[in-house]
Amino acid sequence: MASSPSPSPAEAYSASARRGKYPQLTRFAAEASFEFDRFQIRGCEALEDGHGVLVCAPTGAGKTVVGEFAVHLALAEGRKCFYTTPIKALSNQKYADLVARYGSGAVGLLTGDTSINGNAQVVVMTTEVLRNMLYAGSSTIIDLGYVVMDEVHYLADRFRGAVWEEVILHLPEHVRVVGLSATVSNAEEFGEWLVEVRGDTTVVVDEHRPVPLWQHMLVGNRLLDLFAGDDVHAPGAELRINPTLLRRTEEIGRQYAPAGFRGPRGRRGAPPRMPRFRPPSRVDVVEQLDRAGLLPAIVFIFSRAGCDAAVAQCVRSGLRLNGPGEVEEIRRVIEERTADLPEGDLGVLGYWEWREALERGIAGHHAGLLPAFKETVEELFVRGLVKVVFATETLALGINMPARTVVLERLVKYNGEAHVDLTPGEYTQLTGRAGRRGIDVEGHAVVAWQPGVDPKQVAGLASTRTYPLRSSFRPGYNMAVNLVAQVGATEARELLEQSFAQFQADRSVVGTARRIERNKEALKGYTAAVTGDFDEVLEYVELRAKISAREKALSRQNTAVRRAGTAESLEKLRKGDVIAVPAGRRAGLAVVVDPGLDPIREPRPVVVTEDRWSGPLSVADFPAPVEALGRIKLPKHIELRSPRTRRDIASALRNAGISLPGRQARRSGANEDGELAALRRALRAHPCHGLAEREANLRWVERYQRLTAETQQLERKVAATTHSLARAFDRILALLGERGYLAAAQSASVEGGGGGMDGLGPESAGDGEDRVTEHGRRLTRLYSESDLLAAECIRHGVWRKLNPAELAAVVSTLVFEARRDTAGEPRLPGGAVPEAWQETARLWVELTEDERRHRLDRTREPDAGFAWPVYRWARGESLEKVLTAAEANGQELSAGDFVRWSRQVIDLLDQIRDVLGKADPVGAAAAEAVKVLRRGVVAAGAA
Repeated sequence: MASSPSPSPAEAYSASARRGKYPQLTRFAAEASFEFDRFQIRGCEALEDGHGVLVCAPTGAGKTVVGEFAVHLALAEGRKCFYTTPIKALSNQKYADLVARYGSGAVGLLTGDTSINGNAQVVVMTTEVLRNMLYAGSSTIIDLGYVVMDEVHYLADRFRGAVWEEVILHLPEHVRVVGLSATVSNAEEFGEWLVEVRGDTTVVVDEHRPVPLWQHMLVGNRLLDLFAGDDVHAPGAELRINPTLLRRTEEIGRQYAPAGFRGPRGRRGAPPRMPRFRPPSRVDVVEQLDRAGLLPAIVFIFSRAGCDAAVAQCVRSGLRLNGPGEVEEIRRVIEERTADLPEGDLGVLGYWEWREALERGIAGHHAGLLPAFKETVEELFVRGLVKVVFATETLALGINMPARTVVLERLVKYNGEAHVDLTPGEYTQLTGRAGRRGIDVEGHAVVAWQPGVDPKQVAGLASTRTYPLRSSFRPGYNMAVNLVAQVGATEARELLEQSFAQFQADRSVVGTARRIERNKEALKGYTAAVTGDFDEVLEYVELRAKISAREKALSRQNTAVRRAGTAESLEKLRKGDVIAVPAGRRAGLAVVVDPGLDPIREPRPVVVTEDRWSGPLSVADFPAPVEALGRIKLPKHIELRSPRTRRDIASALRNAGISLPGRQARRSGANEDGELAALRRALRAHPCHGLAEREANLRWVERYQRLTAETQQLERKVAATTHSLARAFDRILALLGERGYLAAAQSASVEGGGGGMDGLGPESAGDGEDRVTEHGRRLTRLYSESDLLAAECIRHGVWRKLNPAELAAVVSTLVFEARRDTAGEPRLPGGAVPEAWQETARLWVELTEDERRHRLDRTREPDAGFAWPVYRWARGESLEKVLTAAEANGQELSAGDFVRWSRQVIDLLDQIRDVLGKADPVGAAAAEAVKVLRRGVVAAGAA
C-alpha cells in the first residue's frame, strides 16, 4: 500500500502557522481519534476567532464536533457553555457523552424531568429550559460564553419552533451562538439573519456525505439499485434510473392491483379481479438484509402498532440475530437501565416480551415506548447489540443511532390530520441515518416497492436538494407578557421585527415591491398617452362606469321584483287552470294538475302540455307573472304515469278553445329611473363626449384603471406582510389588556406595587406604556400551550375546591391531546371535578370568542381524555389498574404514553405551585399532586 505523499515545505509551513494561530483547536484535535474534515476545521477556527457559527451538514457528517469545540473553549476560558437540544432523549445522550469526556463534576443536565448539577460550567438542556431561564432572568446565565443549538433547523417546527428564535433574540450580545443544522437550501439566508441579530457569524455549509449512500428498491424478493452506473456519487454526475428496475416494476405492476384498489365484484361481464400484491414479510426482509451483510438496520414504519407487530412477527418466527455472548451483555445493560422500574409493573409494561426481543437483536422504537425501554434500545443499538429496529419517524430527530441500512416500508405517513406523501426533506432526514462514520464503507437506503409506487417518484425524493428552512415564529401570550415586562411594548415590537419570520416575510415582498415600482412607471406612461386633459377623460370613464353600474342594479332589481310577482301568481293557480308557458321546449298551453304548493320553497306546479309532456315548472320558466287563461275539468284522481291519462288530458286541453295570448314586450324600469336619466344627460354634456379621439383615450384610461387596481392589491399584500408580527403582537396586547393582564401605565403602579416577580416588575417597562399586572406576572411563569387558559382558571378560582388528585385530573385537560378522535365522552372522576371541568370549559369558550374578535389563533380545546387515568394514579392505584381502566373506557394509552402525559401534567403543576406558592390552596394542592404523581414508572429515570 503506497504511503501518502509528505507535505511540501509550503504546506508544512502553512499547517504550522495555523497551529500557532489556533492553539485551542490544535489541543482539541489532538484528543480526537480521527482527523477532522475541512468543514469541521472551518467551523472551529471561526469559533476560536471569536465569531458565532452556523454549520449545515448532512446527518452523520460530524457537525457536533464544532459544538463540542465550543464546550472545550468554554472550559479553557473559564466560562459557561449551554448545549441545547430539541428533545430530552438527545439531551440525555449528549450529557452522557460529555460526562464521559469531562467528568460529572463539570457537566450538568436540565430537562423537564431531570435536574443534575445545574450550576456546572457545562450544562446540557432542552431549548425550552434555556428560554425559560432567559425570561426569568436566571443567575445561571452569568459568565455564559457559548450556546450550542443542536438541530437548530427545528425552528421550522410549527408547534415548538418559536422557542429557538426566542433564545437567539434574547441571549446577551457577548454570547457566541453555535447553530448545528441539517442541510437546508437557504443556509445563507439563515446566516444573514444571524449576522443581523447576533453580529459576526460564519456560515459553514457542507453537502458531502462522509459515507456514500446507495439507494435501492426492494421489488418482491429482489434488491435493485435505484440509479444506474457506478459514478452516482461523483460531483455533478447525471442520475439515471436503473432500467432493470423500471422494467421489473412495470412487469409486476401489470399483474397486480394498486394498493387499496377495489375492483368490480360479482357483476356479469366484468373483467376478472386482479390479484393483490403481497410484499415480502418483515421477517423475510430482515433475513435478506442479514444475508447481504446490510445489518444493523432501521426499518421505518409510520405506525406504533406496526412497529410492535413487526417485533412480534420476528420473535414468533424464531428469528435470532445475536449469539450467546451478546445475549449476556444485553442482559447486563437491561438490568442496569431498568433497575428503577417497580417489579410489580413489569408484566403490564410488557417487559418480558420486550426483553426476549432484545436478546434476539430485535427492537421497536416509538413515542409510545416507556422512556427506560427507549433509552435501553438506543444504547444497545449504538453498541451493535440490536441488529434491527422497527421505528416511527421520531427516531430521525437528532438521536445518534446510525445504521448501515435504512428501510422505508411506505412513502406515505399520517401527520395527525391526514395521510400525506413524504417530502424530500423528510426522506433525506430518514435515510440520513444510513452509513456509520468510521465503521461502514457505505450506507444503504431501501424503499419497499408496491403497486402504485413509481421509481421516478423515489428518484425525485432521493435527488432533490431543495429543503428551505421556514420560520414558524409567532408571538404568544406568555411571550408577549414577558416581553412587555422585560423591555416594554415598544422595544418588544422592535425585537419581533428582528425575528427570522419577519426577516423572511420582508424578503418575500421584495419582488412584489419591484413590481409595484414598475407598475407606477407604466401608469405614468398611460397618463402621457392620453391626448387632452387626463383628469377629464378619467372623469368621463367613471361617469360611464356609474351608468353601467346603475343599469345592472336596475336590472337585478327588476328581476327580483318580477320573480317575486311570478312566485305570487303561481301560488294562486289551482287544479284545472290553463296557462301559457312562454318559451323553451315546453312552450305553449298547459293545464295545472297539481299546484305544487310548498310552505318553504317557491311553488312548482305540475302541468300537462298539449304534446302530452308532464312535469313540474318553476319561477324560472316564466319571465312575468302568470294568469289563468281559462279552466278545464279534470278527474279527481290523476295517474300521470299512465300514457293514456296524459293523452286524454292533452286532448281535452287542445279542444278547450283557449288560444295563446300575443307576446308582451318586457317593460324596463331603466327608462323611468331619474338617477339613470340624470347620469345619461351628464354624459352627453361632458366635454369628452364629442371628441374625435374619445375611444382611443378611453382605452388608455381603462388600462390605467386596471393597472391601478392591480397595484393597489399588491400594495395591500405588502402592507399585510410588512410588520405582520408586530400587528399580531398588538392584537395580543389588546386582548391581555381587556382581561387585566396588562394595564395602562398610570394604573399599573398602583396595582402592581413597587416589587416584581423575578425581576419582572412593572417598573421594567418604559414610561407611558402598558405595564404587567399581578395576573400578568403569573402568566409570565406559565409555559404551556394553553398558558392564558391556565392563568384564567387560576385568576377566577375555578380550581380552589379541588384536592390534589382532582386538581391533577382537571389540569391534565390543558396538556393532554388525544392521538385520534374517540367515540363518546371521556369518563370524569366524581366529586368536585365535573364542576371544575365545566368551569374550565366555559372559560375556554369565552377566551376563544375574544380570540376570534381579535383575529388571533384559537387556544386548543381542553381534552378530558387523560383525567380519569391520572386521577386514579394520583389516588395510588397500580399501573395495571390504571391502564386497564383506560382501555375499558375506550382510550388507547400505552405505558409510554401514560408516563409522557403524566410528566407533562407534573410540569404544569410544578409551574402552578411556583406561581401561587404553597400558602395558596391551589398552590398547595399542586405541590401535593406532584408528590403523589411522581412515583413508580413515572418517577423512574427522572431525577
